[in-house]
Order: sequence, then C-alpha cells, then structure tokens
Amino acid sequence: MNSKNALIIFQKNAEIGKVKTRLAATIGDENALSIFQYLVKYTYKFAEKTNADKFLFYSDFIDNEVVLPEKFEKMTQNGTDLGERMCNAFRNIFDKGYENVIIIGTDCYELNAEILNAAFEKLSENDFVLGPANDGGYYLIGMKKLHEKVFQNKLWSTDSVASETLKDIEKMQMTCFETEPLNDIDTEQDLGVLKRLLSTVYA
Repeated sequence: MNSKNALIIFQKNAEIGKVKTRLAATIGDENALSIFQYLVKYTYKFAEKTNADKFLFYSDFIDNEVVLPEKFEKMTQNGTDLGERMCNAFRNIFDKGYENVIIIGTDCYELNAEILNAAFEKLSENDFVLGPANDGGYYLIGMKKLHEKVFQNKLWSTDSVASETLKDIEKMQMTCFETEPLNDIDTEQDLGVLKRLLSTVYA
C-alpha cells in the first residue's frame, strides 16, 4: 500500500463477440474488439499517471498474457450484476485500508489523469465523487467508505443510473462532487470525433 488513494479499473476480458456488443451490432465483432483494445490501452496509459494505487478487475479471469504498467494489481470481479460486482470490489479495496477509492471502466476516451487526480482531491472534501456520462450513466464513482445503497436497485446500462445514484446520495444526506460530463463509447454514434479510430481499425 503506497497511497491512501486507490483506483479500481473494471475491464471485460478481451474476447471477440463479448465486448462492445452494441458497437459490434453495426461495425462487426472484430472491429469492436479492436476499438475495445484501443480504449483499454488508453485507459492504462492515463491511469498510470494517477496519484493512486491501481487495481485492475477483470470480468471473468485474470489474463496473465497482458503486460500491465508497473504497480497494477490484477484481480477478478465477483457478483451477479454490475452493481454487486462494483460493491464487492469497493469492499475488497477498503478492506486493504485505503481511504479514497474511485472506480472507472475502459469506455471513456475523454477521461484523463488530470480529471482523475482532481476527482481524488475533491473526494477528500466530499463523501462521494461522481462523473456523469452524457448517456445518463456514469464513467466514475468514488467514496471514502462503502455505501452499498448506491449499487442497489439500478437498471444498469440505462439513462437513469446517474440520476438515481445522486438521489440515493441525497437521501443519505451526504455530499457529492460531480466532475464534468463526458462521453462513453458504447455505439457507433458515440465515436463522434473519434472517427479517426475507424480509419485505422477499418483499414
């Protein structure tokens, strides 16, 4: 334990036909996998610059063939749905003694180390930090102790997730700092200005 801050990265295992399925529906499984791998590498790159210890939680199994930056610890997710898996990951990391814990995925090309480091700073002053995605979900959530309620009774991958999470925090009478809204990449339309990705992926 080298820091009071911990960053959890949730990642699906890179298996064709099992990642970016909504994107794959219009551009094909192989192209979707290529974009997924591009986003994963980008996430590793900025996460390495974050002022926190890093924990990579794979969806199904630890991929020992993937070489990660130094000081990334590999783990696996555990739970029946996304909420339970995130809750268990937070519990695991808090049990290690960390004081500020933030979780992200590998879908947000607009996220960077500056935003993450600022989020950790804001978490020292608030009970929660939340990074709302423009599709109604969120690209990060952080807290200083485990609050299971924010992971319960959610319709994951819908446009109500962020708003319902904020309602939970308000009901608990706790403070939350919201970082700037960013875009996740889930569909071909989400690629937007990242069309340059397609020029390399589709080549």
